[in-house]
Amino acid sequence: MLTNLSSANKMTTPNIILINCDDLGYGDLGCYGSLRNKTPNVDRMSQEGIRLTDYYSASPVCSASRAALMTGCYPNRIGFGPNPVLFPGDPVGLNPDEITFPRILRDNGYKTKIIGKWHCGDQQPFLPTQHGFEEYFGLPYSNDMGMQGENPTQKVPLPLMHNDQVLQQQPDQRGLTERYTEQAVRFIRKNKSQPFLLYLAHMYVHVPLFVPHRFMEQSNNGGYGGAVECIDWVLSVIDSELKHAGIFDDTLVIFTSDNGSRARNEGGSNGSLRSTKATTWEGGQRVPCIMRWPSQIPANQISSELTTMMDIYPTIIKLAQCDSPCDRKIDGHDISHIILGSPGAVSPYDCFAFYWRENLEAVRWKNWKLHFAKPRTNSHASNPLKALYNLDSDLGESDNLYKNYPDIVQIIEAKAKGIRCDLGDALTETTGNGQRPIGRVENPQPLASYNKDHPYIVAAYDNADMPTMVG
Repeated sequence: MLTNLSSANKMTTPNIILINCDDLGYGDLGCYGSLRNKTPNVDRMSQEGIRLTDYYSASPVCSASRAALMTGCYPNRIGFGPNPVLFPGDPVGLNPDEITFPRILRDNGYKTKIIGKWHCGDQQPFLPTQHGFEEYFGLPYSNDMGMQGENPTQKVPLPLMHNDQVLQQQPDQRGLTERYTEQAVRFIRKNKSQPFLLYLAHMYVHVPLFVPHRFMEQSNNGGYGGAVECIDWVLSVIDSELKHAGIFDDTLVIFTSDNGSRARNEGGSNGSLRSTKATTWEGGQRVPCIMRWPSQIPANQISSELTTMMDIYPTIIKLAQCDSPCDRKIDGHDISHIILGSPGAVSPYDCFAFYWRENLEAVRWKNWKLHFAKPRTNSHASNPLKALYNLDSDLGESDNLYKNYPDIVQIIEAKAKGIRCDLGDALTETTGNGQRPIGRVENPQPLASYNKDHPYIVAAYDNADMPTMVG
């Protein structure tokens, strides 16, 4: 159970609010260099805590990254390598045998709630309430996985869920973030006198974008900028509530994104990083991450140490003074020494593996990143990419130094061999000995099905004339 540290620097267990945005890019926030989107509240949060510049998602797409977040493991370790994006009614999801950090916190006295996008499986054994969350309100997968277009019967209705039940089909997405925010405020008010975990998983800025008129009017970046500014507004509401409840200083808030931006014509940006979501270039996986805990994290910190989404699991467990499971491999590391500003704190990573599906496409070691292959260009180890970049001087991965540093290539190749033996690699036809199975059910059924007599409001998903839509 929860206990306080008895030391000269007594630390209490924090309330925890984890804000995870959808497809928010490295260049979409003011504190990360955006000149298009207005994010004063997120920027202020970065000044009040620590901003991580070299923080990576565990996958360049959503289901795999979110499963990694919950378990602290590479997606390939927990069966999400071949299943990086789950769809309605899929037979697979987060294995009930996995021990998530919300489950650990719940079992140690924390109140737990998820609001928003889950995307780790929509069958009963895979839902959030089976993985440590006492309450759930939100969409079980991406906001585009509902009825769309001129023939809506081609897809199942988008289900808005309350706990394990479908509350509403095809909700109006323009008001959904406001509903999420109301849920968050109610949860904070109800649990302000006890430790809690609130996981707020925004639908923004995944497309299609349905943005309230207020934010469209003030945006300088169309619907995309309006969505980013709506996210920023939500943070201001949460901060106000924390202050009103008298728990602002005692709450650890983590703000991040599940993967990089699509960076197409919607208005998103990965800054100076190369490429986009769904790639293992920097633009696919290097994402914003800001942490604030006023009573413990020193203000105005910037860290360029290598950190990842998988670190949130062991770090939260450490700060909540709980025990991590000792019967399984956790790939993430406790980075509390970094975020708490310990002198000389350095990254615990020897290297970091970039996977696309089951393919080990790149490895970062120190500031060097070696690429082995990329989808649709060279899909087999017999035709390697042979690309080496120094991320310290070449964040855009444009200057290939492969031939200049054979010693560095050799070091990273040796590390990649160990990674392949552990996690597998389809490119080299290597089976990993450290992999665990994904959850699986027989005879899966979607949470909702089309009924011609149901009064659906399809909300004009594909109507180009809709002023709040950016497509």
